[in-house]
Amino acid sequence: MPVLSVIVPFYNVEKYIGPCLDSIAAQSLKDLEVICVDDGSDDGGPAVVRDRQAGDRRIRLISQDNQGVGRARNVGLRQATGRYLAFVDGDDTVPPGAFGRLVSSLESSGSDLACGNVMRLYRNLLVRSWAHKEAFAKPVKGTHITRHRLLIRDRMLWNKIYRRSFWEELGLSFPERMYEDQPVAIAAHVGARSVDVLAKVVYHWRQRDEPGSSITQRRLEPGNLRDRLLSVLETADLVARRAPRLKPDFDRDTMEIDMSVAVEAVAAMGDSADPALIDLIVRYLDGVSREAWQSVPFAHRLQIHLLHERRLAELADVHAQVRDGRLRPRVRPAGFVRRRWYGRHPWMPGQLSEVSAELDLSARLVELDWRDGRLAGAGWAGVGRFDVGALGQARVRVWLEERRTGETVQLGEQDSAPVWEHLTDEDGDTLPQHVFPFRFALDPAALTAAQLARRGLWDLRLDLKGQGLRLDGRVGGPRWLPPEIPAPRRRSGVWLVPVRSVKGSWGLRLRTAEAIIAECRVNGGDLVFSGEMSDVGDGEPVLRLRRRSDGEEMYFPVALSGRDFHARVPLADVDERVGDESCWEVVIDQGKALRPLVRTRQRPVATIAERRFLVDRGEDGCLLLAER
Repeated sequence: MPVLSVIVPFYNVEKYIGPCLDSIAAQSLKDLEVICVDDGSDDGGPAVVRDRQAGDRRIRLISQDNQGVGRARNVGLRQATGRYLAFVDGDDTVPPGAFGRLVSSLESSGSDLACGNVMRLYRNLLVRSWAHKEAFAKPVKGTHITRHRLLIRDRMLWNKIYRRSFWEELGLSFPERMYEDQPVAIAAHVGARSVDVLAKVVYHWRQRDEPGSSITQRRLEPGNLRDRLLSVLETADLVARRAPRLKPDFDRDTMEIDMSVAVEAVAAMGDSADPALIDLIVRYLDGVSREAWQSVPFAHRLQIHLLHERRLAELADVHAQVRDGRLRPRVRPAGFVRRRWYGRHPWMPGQLSEVSAELDLSARLVELDWRDGRLAGAGWAGVGRFDVGALGQARVRVWLEERRTGETVQLGEQDSAPVWEHLTDEDGDTLPQHVFPFRFALDPAALTAAQLARRGLWDLRLDLKGQGLRLDGRVGGPRWLPPEIPAPRRRSGVWLVPVRSVKGSWGLRLRTAEAIIAECRVNGGDLVFSGEMSDVGDGEPVLRLRRRSDGEEMYFPVALSGRDFHARVPLADVDERVGDESCWEVVIDQGKALRPLVRTRQRPVATIAERRFLVDRGEDGCLLLAER
């Protein structure tokens, strides 16, 4: 009897099944069997499996007509002989020590189920899975979904190892339809006596880019949506019966994710939507608490409400308004002792209209420059996509706050009335927003000698007050759009460096500099820059690029002439981006890391071989190379 049975259903994944099986064969846990179930593939996938099978006796191949992944998993289960069970999809991969870690955890804890963190695999790049990031932030042994409630998001099957005796005791099997893993994964979580949570990554979940290649990509098809809703209903019923305290948590995630898909699909279908499909949606929504309804944003809540009421024409109209940025409900206050805020729309009932928790400050800088020795700026402060005319005037205050000490320097305070502005995002979409204009200025003389000596990082912050509403937060804006970051200025031997974080938040960094970049440009597909070091040291310096998301590093030569340095980075040689955006910090390494201060104002944007790069300044004033 092997320690572990790994069940691998596959269908038309010739491109991926080889790397999948190679990753399983390379596991540190060698005592395993691999049961591959071909679900009627009509490509070369089965031949790839047979090729791997010839060199590894642990691999078995079972073939069936195309009957779906649920049936394929059930067939594999009937052949499994291991003490533990694992499931791997044929287009995914498993990190080398994953099975060993999960089995070792169960052996030491005696838990029924062990689960671990997940990375999304796009081509050859790995990014964190948003669905797993919070639940698996810290390792916990012997817990349970009722105590570690974020596990309600852990609805996938394959980042887990199950004790086989536990699986059989619960009598688990797969529904023979799409989205078959959700009810089984949650049933296992709820039915387990205890669960081990590993922060280590144990699974690489592939994001495929071929059109129509996955169930997720076909999510708007009626049959796909039907199977999704059946799984939602089955899981909702299980949670309501076996762990009722978790039902609001389950509903919050389902309203956000699954009902978003339902809204989009039904809005596209219009009057041609199958009434039986709408019945499934209504059946689920009938059991959702008001608390869960209130957990989703107003615009999404309105669309789900129209879907619940079977008002499909109105749903299509509102969906188009949301898509085009035309839905701007008017916000009004109510109450005196406890001020609450409500969004007004003729199709939204009053009991679902509260938006108090949704009014979130969004402060965006649109101008910033040195004027007459002062750093002067202007921007807009909004509270989401609402009409805030009922607020009338609001008081807007802007200040700098030192991140380490909490000390503040006031920059401006004014009364402001809302105006409509068309705001552009980084994708080039322009949407109207009701905003409060503001202005401010920093006189460097306002910074004390002690503040300058601390060389700290100061965040640019704003608060907005009016009609009992008070919101505060950092001032930001899309990082790839204007305004440009002004050049640094020097005071009392300390550089005052306007900076913008990777996420677009503005601030001021006070620092000294052992190296300064005085010129930076893109020339013939290369990032070229030059500057001066205060001390060239004894060794030969190299240029080091470090990717912020995962610590990946690349190295390039640096040419020295006295204290002057020159460097060139061929942008086509930079590793492909990870996720929507990659950011590389640029450091000169000469035995110690020098973080050169960028004095230049230019922020070149270059497109090289269909890759778009931005040369920017990071939060410490250092050179930053970003790709979107």
